[in-house]
Amino acid sequence: MLYDAEYLTRIESLIRAHLPEWGLPPDAAVSLISISENATFRITAGAADLVLRVYRPGYHTPEEIRSELAWIEALRADDVVPTPRIIPTLDGCRLAEIDDGGTPRRMAAFAFVPGVEPQEGADLPAWFRHLGAIHARLHAHARRWARPADFTRKVWDFESMLGARPLWGDFRAALGLDAPGRALLERTAGVLKARLGPLSQPGSFGLIHADLRLANLLVEGDGLTLIDFDDCGFSWFLYDFAAAVSFIEHSPRLPELKAAWLDGYRTRAGLPEGVEDALDVFVLLRRMLLTAWVASHAETPTAQAMGTAYTQGTLTLAEGFLARQGSGLSR
Repeated sequence: MLYDAEYLTRIESLIRAHLPEWGLPPDAAVSLISISENATFRITAGAADLVLRVYRPGYHTPEEIRSELAWIEALRADDVVPTPRIIPTLDGCRLAEIDDGGTPRRMAAFAFVPGVEPQEGADLPAWFRHLGAIHARLHAHARRWARPADFTRKVWDFESMLGARPLWGDFRAALGLDAPGRALLERTAGVLKARLGPLSQPGSFGLIHADLRLANLLVEGDGLTLIDFDDCGFSWFLYDFAAAVSFIEHSPRLPELKAAWLDGYRTRAGLPEGVEDALDVFVLLRRMLLTAWVASHAETPTAQAMGTAYTQGTLTLAEGFLARQGSGLSR
């Protein structure tokens, strides 16, 4: 199983062997930060303090990773949003490709930034207002940025989420899903596909972060730093809100967070009519995508924490969504 103890031990040994490429000694302190799509480690040695991401095998191509890093550098160069700087190897490579017994392992290093993720307390709407303004700046930059000719990232549309070419697995394979639940989610997917058609207007789709959930935001004092552009790609701009409420889509505070995000966004840019209803479509789209992700990434701590309860929550949200759509369908 990927990310089992044997794999992580081998990866740590591989990291140590190649730390001199970043000018660091092999005996630097190496600690695992998180396992999600990738394995992320903190490396400290004297004054050096960096985060090393080891990319999940078989997910992104080298060209896709280099494109992610190019956007991060452009955002930093244009002073659009706060995000950690990339730390290249001593020979100037932003992406290190390392041989692991015939298997390529790809790594990128970033400056360590202190902070904690926003907590689900009284201050959360204020952070979502801040995040709305950040998303507006990101979207404005994506619209005007002249991307490199070889820029390539995944497309997050219906077909790559819930359709014929799902990047994170089939939602029908969700943990604990029975036949009636599967039928409910299939009906919901059909309604989502129909609703997405009118929302796919010129200017509605572009390069987005696609994963600014709480775990990818760092609060330090009054500042908010964005991390982990690993899922950035081409999708609906409004989908960024749905990604921001990942794993808390069921929260009774969701309307409050949505209103705060919209307020923040509108301080920087206008939004189309009917945007509130559109956000509800994207929230359920993201929830169903994550339900598939939990099943296809069962080895990760996040997926293990969600388990079958997350699937059951998705069914509840789907029932409510269908009722609001006037479909009259129930489980």
